[in-house]
Amino acid sequence: MTASPGHGLEVLAFGPHPDDVELFCGGLMARMASLGYRTGIVDLTRGEKSSRGTPETRAAETEAASRALGLTVRENLGLPDAWIHPWGGFDAPEAERARTAPVARVVEVLRRLRPELVIVPWEQERHPDHEATSALVTRALFFAGVRRFDTEPALEPFTPRQVLYYPLRHLAEPSLIVDVTEAYERKQEAVRCYASQVQPRSEGPQTLVGSPLSLSSLEARDRFYGAHIGVAYGEPYVLRETLGLADPVEHFRRNTFARPLFFPSRR
Repeated sequence: MTASPGHGLEVLAFGPHPDDVELFCGGLMARMASLGYRTGIVDLTRGEKSSRGTPETRAAETEAASRALGLTVRENLGLPDAWIHPWGGFDAPEAERARTAPVARVVEVLRRLRPELVIVPWEQERHPDHEATSALVTRALFFAGVRRFDTEPALEPFTPRQVLYYPLRHLAEPSLIVDVTEAYERKQEAVRCYASQVQPRSEGPQTLVGSPLSLSSLEARDRFYGAHIGVAYGEPYVLRETLGLADPVEHFRRNTFARPLFFPSRR
């Protein structure tokens, strides 16, 4: 498929560590790739503070997972794990900030890859790096459109068509749910690539993602959200702005689902 003029990738997701995107929005990424869209993931860190595995192991697992998802692009910004900070580098001289400040690094990626749809971690999370990534990428999305915000190399300002936020461990009220049933096997394949992280072990450090019920609980979550729209598997996403529709009839004609089994709360 051909992107709209002025855009590059169709879908770009940001993750704090390699495996976060696979675990929580891997279904969307696999589904979009299967539809012919060009997709990419940018990991902010190498996950070097992880209790299990090594950065080298994680890199090999990431490469295998990227193939499973059918990605066009996968990059790692190499920011320090456990030290992601939305304001990092702002005490440096201006010329240096354009090259090293985390927000400038993310702005450069957005301006270079020019994605139509950007996927960002939700702002409420258990892991501090996840919340910091949400704040950092959200700031970068604003400054990517500011002409006088400098990056190295210098690139034209850019604003994506839409931004979706993906909840991780926090159960946010979704604005929409994407049917990922057809892509779910590929999502699971990508997640299983991270054996150093997700495979339960009786010896060594015990982690949440590597606990015996971790993957089954995440599958239960995807089944639960799928039931909201009457499908086998669904992934929840949050919009921070009001969504407009030019043609409601065509929208709902192309997005018709069976009767849901669950309904949103009424406030």
